[in-house]
Amino acid sequence: MRFNPNFCRNESEVESKLIVSYLLPKLGYPPESWHQEVTFSSIRLDFLAFATQAIPFVLSADSPLTVVMEAKHPRQKLDRHVRKFRRYLTQLHVKYGLLTNGKQLRIYRRDGTQIKLVFQCSGDKIDDNFSIIESLIGRDRLQQELDPKSGDRPPPISSHSIDRSLSTELSDLETTPVREIRDRSPIPERTSSMKVIAVYHNKGGVGKTTVVVNLAAALRKQGKRVLVIDIDSQANTTFATGLIKFDDEEFDDIRDSNILHVLQSEEYHPIDEVARTSEFCSPEIDVIPAHIDLMQYESELNQLDYSRLSLLDKLDSVRDRYDIVLIDTPPSLNLYARIALITADYVMIPSDLKPFSNQGLNNVKDLIKNVNGFRKQLRRGPVEILGILPCKISTNARFIQSTFQKRRELIPTRYGLELLDSTIYDRDDLAKCSEQVQLVGDLEIACPRSVLDFKPDSTAAQEFEVLALEVLNKTGLAS
Repeated sequence: MRFNPNFCRNESEVESKLIVSYLLPKLGYPPESWHQEVTFSSIRLDFLAFATQAIPFVLSADSPLTVVMEAKHPRQKLDRHVRKFRRYLTQLHVKYGLLTNGKQLRIYRRDGTQIKLVFQCSGDKIDDNFSIIESLIGRDRLQQELDPKSGDRPPPISSHSIDRSLSTELSDLETTPVREIRDRSPIPERTSSMKVIAVYHNKGGVGKTTVVVNLAAALRKQGKRVLVIDIDSQANTTFATGLIKFDDEEFDDIRDSNILHVLQSEEYHPIDEVARTSEFCSPEIDVIPAHIDLMQYESELNQLDYSRLSLLDKLDSVRDRYDIVLIDTPPSLNLYARIALITADYVMIPSDLKPFSNQGLNNVKDLIKNVNGFRKQLRRGPVEILGILPCKISTNARFIQSTFQKRRELIPTRYGLELLDSTIYDRDDLAKCSEQVQLVGDLEIACPRSVLDFKPDSTAAQEFEVLALEVLNKTGLAS
């Protein structure tokens, strides 16, 4: 029976249908020779297979850990996981690794502190190329390699055994450092340029994160390709989009790849490598997570001239991949807020319109004016203010008819800022959708959903749909 990648609709099905039911048996690994969900300190592996050592095993530098197999969601790009995959192979001294999302399969070989791509094919070509896969990571083949008494070694793969297109690709990749490997899938044609929107207010508690994540979901459902960037050390958007799956900081998989790494380096950590696919809404969105480490590195980044422009420069390389980028900012006047405003084309200012929030609007205007001076030196136009978004507004009828209307009228007259037509009210559904959890054994793992997926027919969902349409109109992306 041929493997059909269309049968794998999520990561779990890639694990069960491709790895467990197909690859491991055909490669000669009986159930006692492999383990699923193996943990070594902060490293968590999907599958670890052995050619010679029986389970249970003892981990040491001499342990013949033979093959690591990692499964990803079919919509995730494998390039984003290469850096972490390299760490797995090099730290555990594993010689071979298989990385797959069902639609594509790759085999890497460890070479010192680097890994090399030695084979790849599309999911629908796995059967046609199985003899090559088996000659690389088949159990019989690796038993020969690991047996010190055996002088036999499997013959090298001849180029004529691989189809011509793959043969050419392998010859190029054999000596290519892993960080230079890029997704070679064709870039889709675009009908409009990418728009970057910073969601900013220096007053906390006004609903910025709620706006960012649910607006992202609403824009995605309008068919737009969305990237969300969390640049706040509190990492609320990272939590709200379901990227925090660990219950113990020992298993923190965000620390080694987040927005901090994008800002720290001119050359390394491109957007494609750091962004992660979030399933908190359907269709999914991409998210660059934040980490609490941002807080301690702000002074260091302030000393780097290029740190203010790293995000701007790196976003240029993905302009053909996204329609809209939403940046969730810290509620402060710090470096990270400045970077967001330097990078953005537009700024949206959520506000509950209460007195302290209103007083903070003067600080917001001053920071935007300061940043626009810097943008002028870069020969960039000023960031455009989309408007004040009334947010976390009480649904009390008397409040809406009286107090809310007075507060709305105050904004343009006193602060010279326009309001958006949309309003986001303080509704229970918005709190409940962010508090969803998933039971994994005895643990409750956060599994937040967008309000448009949690209750698509709710009033809260409709409010974000209206906001998305207004944003698309104001940014020129309305279809």
